[in-house]
Amino acid sequence: MPACDSCTARRDFLREAVTTTAALAGLSVFGPVSSIAALEPRAPRSPVRYPLPAADGVSIDSSNEVILCRHAGEVFAFALSCPHQNTALKVMPKGTGFQCPRHKSKYQPNGTFVSGRATRNMDRLQISRDGANIVVDPDIAFESDTDPGKWAAAVLKL
Repeated sequence: MPACDSCTARRDFLREAVTTTAALAGLSVFGPVSSIAALEPRAPRSPVRYPLPAADGVSIDSSNEVILCRHAGEVFAFALSCPHQNTALKVMPKGTGFQCPRHKSKYQPNGTFVSGRATRNMDRLQISRDGANIVVDPDIAFESDTDPGKWAAAVLKL
């Protein structure tokens, strides 16, 4: 028995409605439409220059997402985010290391993982010295578990 024209139209309408609903539901997984732009790749950043720290301590450059730490005759540059879930790390009291405020992972001043939910050390950034300045490339990060040699070498000895 052939389908009537109104039945075919109804089926086409329902198929289109289901397809559209599924597509919109897929977008909702990523949050509001305004946040979808955050998923786009970031433009490459230029290396950043910092004055060589005169004493032990930590400075945070939020705009470039860099932590600069001088400790025990060494200088490190770290990615600002925790390697567990990308939450901005905080400096622990008296410069004893870093802590993730979300899940309480703790790290030594050299970025070595101590405790918490993270499963690896903090990401170290490429760092070099240029006279009285330190040059950090915030786009070149080394992970201790995937490239231990480069991670260990990403330090300036004073």
